[in-house]
Amino acid sequence: MTPKEVIEFAKEHQAVMVDLKFMDFPGLWQHFQVPFHELDEDAFEAGYGFDGSSIRGWQPIHASDMLVIPDPETAVMDPFTAVPTLSLICNIVDPITKERYTRDPRNIAQKAEAYLKYTGVGDVAYFGPEAEFFIFDDIRFDQNAHSGYYYLDSQEGIWNSGREENPNLGYKPRHKEGYFPVPPTDSLNDIRTEMVLEMEKLGLVIECQHHEVATAGQAEIDMRFAPLVKMGDNLMWFKYIVKNVARRHGKTVTFMPKPVFGDNGSGMHTHISIWKGDRNIFAGDRYAGLSEEALYAIGGILRHCPALCAFTNPTTNSYKRLVPGYEAPVNLAYSSRNRSAAIRIPMYSPSPKAKRIEFRTPDPSCNGYLAFAAMLMAALDGIENRIDPGDPLDKDIYGLTPEELAEVPSTPGSLEEALKALEEDHEFLLKGDVFTSDAIEMWLEYKRLNEVDPIRMRPHPYEFFLYFDM
Repeated sequence: MTPKEVIEFAKEHQAVMVDLKFMDFPGLWQHFQVPFHELDEDAFEAGYGFDGSSIRGWQPIHASDMLVIPDPETAVMDPFTAVPTLSLICNIVDPITKERYTRDPRNIAQKAEAYLKYTGVGDVAYFGPEAEFFIFDDIRFDQNAHSGYYYLDSQEGIWNSGREENPNLGYKPRHKEGYFPVPPTDSLNDIRTEMVLEMEKLGLVIECQHHEVATAGQAEIDMRFAPLVKMGDNLMWFKYIVKNVARRHGKTVTFMPKPVFGDNGSGMHTHISIWKGDRNIFAGDRYAGLSEEALYAIGGILRHCPALCAFTNPTTNSYKRLVPGYEAPVNLAYSSRNRSAAIRIPMYSPSPKAKRIEFRTPDPSCNGYLAFAAMLMAALDGIENRIDPGDPLDKDIYGLTPEELAEVPSTPGSLEEALKALEEDHEFLLKGDVFTSDAIEMWLEYKRLNEVDPIRMRPHPYEFFLYFDM
């Protein structure tokens, strides 16, 4: 839509307020609202001012003034507000220079798309993330100088099989048995369907929804692939809708990768393909129906995966999921059909149009704009430098001998290791000024200061079990 069309659209829907959404650096949507009478066509160029020093990882207080510039192509009516509200996703601009802000994640994603076209490798990169999440009934947590705990609960949790519920009707998925059971064991089908319907009202195309493997309400809703920036926008709407629909029902959602001990964590397997014109350049006659370019792209992702993890698995909790010897794909290898490899080539369809690679390491705690941009830059580096991915690993990784497994590299074992890898390997991200040194340095500083150090300095409840009587 043009700015004029946006205003007409808002009037047709009797908009009273305008919600201006933008992404902070770590990956949460921020917003503020203005009355609809404050929106005119000039606002799509002049923007609205706000305090950038109050946004995590952004401006110092002595240079805090910034502008949000609404993107007219993102206009929709927000489905969760009490009064009719037009929603616009915004880009961030310096009010003096009018330049796009280097730490605006959406700007980084847009520059990645531009760099793809500049290379001549392709015109568009498609991303299809499978974001898993948990729907809980209750969550409590606290941490102070003398105590620390978390407590979560779900009516579906197998730990409640003996609880007095007056009556307890059973039908609670056992650990690792939550994949695809019908109701009443799957008690959340209708809520997930409501989430799907809200998504489709806003233009997201949904392919399926289902219960996931873990007990206690693990879920998955799959969106159809979309271009990089569009998928970054879609993923934010996805999280917003999932959380707000759950709230309607007195429930809560988390995208933490590993909230439940002893059961599967939540991943975000991400399907990737690059197209040039009407041709999928990842389709060919090489291994698993891939092209030479696709194999080089795999080589780039595998080579840079330790650094990529700083964006695709960006929390300390991410590495409670990425543990060798369990379900998560920590092994830096590729294979057709083998889900224990970091990169899988789906074999569902023989059509060249469906050919893609599936990067299985990421998790849904990531900032989608940054994660997708980083994945694309790694793939392009592989293509540009003809990085050989080596031979595929079609064996069962969990059946390899220790000697064989020692030959397969793995992902970092902690956020600290991933940040160190990014510090040592980020030249591929700087191409085309997609990621700037300023953005990478702030990411490293923010993550270390606000996440790595606070976790490292606090005692863990289980340490008392292990060590109190030493």
